Amino acid sequence: MCQLLAMNCNVPTDICFSFAGFQARGGATDVHADGWGIAFFEGRGMRFFLDPQPSAVSPVAELVRSYPIHSKNVIAHIRKATQGIVALENTHPFMRELWGRYWIFAHNGNLPDFAPTLDGSYTPVGQTDSERAFCWVLQQLRRRFGKSAPGQAELFDELHRLTLDLGARGACNYLLSNGDCLFAHCSTQLSFIVRQAPFAVAHLRDQDLSIDFSAVTTPDDRVAVIATVPLTDNESWTAMPNGSLWLFAEGAPVGHRQTVAGPESRPPT
Repeated sequence: MCQLLAMNCNVPTDICFSFAGFQARGGATDVHADGWGIAFFEGRGMRFFLDPQPSAVSPVAELVRSYPIHSKNVIAHIRKATQGIVALENTHPFMRELWGRYWIFAHNGNLPDFAPTLDGSYTPVGQTDSERAFCWVLQQLRRRFGKSAPGQAELFDELHRLTLDLGARGACNYLLSNGDCLFAHCSTQLSFIVRQAPFAVAHLRDQDLSIDFSAVTTPDDRVAVIATVPLTDNESWTAMPNGSLWLFAEGAPVGHRQTVAGPESRPPT
């Protein structure tokens, strides 16, 4: 299975520390060696890096790790191929335009029998089930809302409905963002942490690297980090219940819904 990483903040923040641990999972501390990618929103613009090489040895990953790009929404992915060859066109995250905004999507899992009818408004370039799912989601959003972007609550409602369908077809952990907020669906494994004042020291579990966040933040900063497996070994991460869709905005979880039957778990207060 692939590895996912995302960050949602209330102020533009760099992801260098988290990415240092995440990068090691692409062929050094884990077996996910079939490519990697990362996308940074900056206002309405986008910085986008993809490489079919393992992230642990990728020169592009080293550039990203040492380049403190500041963003309020970031999505990254390390691939272990299930569908589609190891190639640039099959490397996550994927990017498309909808309602005059860039949308970014990354997926961890396998949708073996997912072959939706696509009307041509969004067409996969590669061979992955992940890109097919992304194209289908955007197509359905366009059909539902037409040419005008919905409000955040309406968008969350419709994504919940669509994710009920996706989740019934196989493992479907995903991250989705349009730069305003971030959606995270936990099918089998996903955790998050919200860092806010009082900030403390964090230590990576994949590298012997620590940072004192109190030295690089202000008291008003708030950062939510989402990952397949917690990135640090001295902080308390929240495991998302399997079959739950979460909405993050301004560095905090602001809503969630179940996508499978079962009791709903509330986000921490």
